[in-house]
Amino acid sequence: MIRALPRILPSIVILLALGCNQDQGNRTATNDRQIEIFGQRIHYVEAGSGPAVVLLHGLGGDATNWQSTIPALAAAFHVYALDQIGFGQSDKPLVNYRVQTLVDFLDAFFTKAGIEKASLVGNSLGGWAAAAFTVAHPDKVEKLVLVDAAGYSPKRFNGPKFTREGLLWLNPSTLDGMRRVLDTAFYDKKLVTDQLVQQLFAGKLNSGNGYAVNAFIESIARGEDYIDGIVKTIKVPTLVLWGREDQVTPLAEGEAFASDIPSSQQTIIDRCGHVPQIECPAATNDALTRFLAGTRPIP
Repeated sequence: MIRALPRILPSIVILLALGCNQDQGNRTATNDRQIEIFGQRIHYVEAGSGPAVVLLHGLGGDATNWQSTIPALAAAFHVYALDQIGFGQSDKPLVNYRVQTLVDFLDAFFTKAGIEKASLVGNSLGGWAAAAFTVAHPDKVEKLVLVDAAGYSPKRFNGPKFTREGLLWLNPSTLDGMRRVLDTAFYDKKLVTDQLVQQLFAGKLNSGNGYAVNAFIESIARGEDYIDGIVKTIKVPTLVLWGREDQVTPLAEGEAFASDIPSSQQTIIDRCGHVPQIECPAATNDALTRFLAGTRPIP
């Protein structure tokens, strides 16, 4: 297992977890791009050169969730970090969002951006979209990385039933609700200060993604687009990368992915929660670069 290095995560990095944009402040040259898909503006960040790698954020996030990942990968890869439709600086049409919506937009993004084949790295909802895309378009995916991914129905990993009421905490509308999100997403509870909760709550209110979040919650509660069973058809090399202490998508779900995908390997990061690329970036980047470069991650 990989053990995350002891560290105190700066508040500014945690702010990125819920899509509050900040100056990237790193030496890697990145370009903000915009592309039109189905009449909607899709914003993305592009960096590096080499084989294509596409990064997909989770529910309520955006491309800045990968701020610590982009420089590590851009040294050897052509990185695209998307604001998926409904989030970040991308357009937010009032539609009934579901995972298939993300798959359709990603397929069109490949075409518009001139990407013939890419490796996909997805966290949480982004992992769900990445796995579903790989099933639908296997010829377009080189490798797949599922970072604390969602996508299974609860019965697959013996979890509690998903209900609308049980999922609404993912779209907080109070300070207490924001604190619960942070306490659940991160292993290190010392990071959840009053100041951070207030900053993130303000960022949430300004993000404009509340409609999309609720629409995804409704879709999940309806049981749409679960990938139980169909992930067994994935043939590309797959890394299942998980925070051991994840309370959002528990380790049992990661173990189910590793069991169901024949070509997969699993890496677990100790003392880490639902967003390893933010809470445990050094361990995450080491695993990603080793896997994408073709060398096996540290067991």
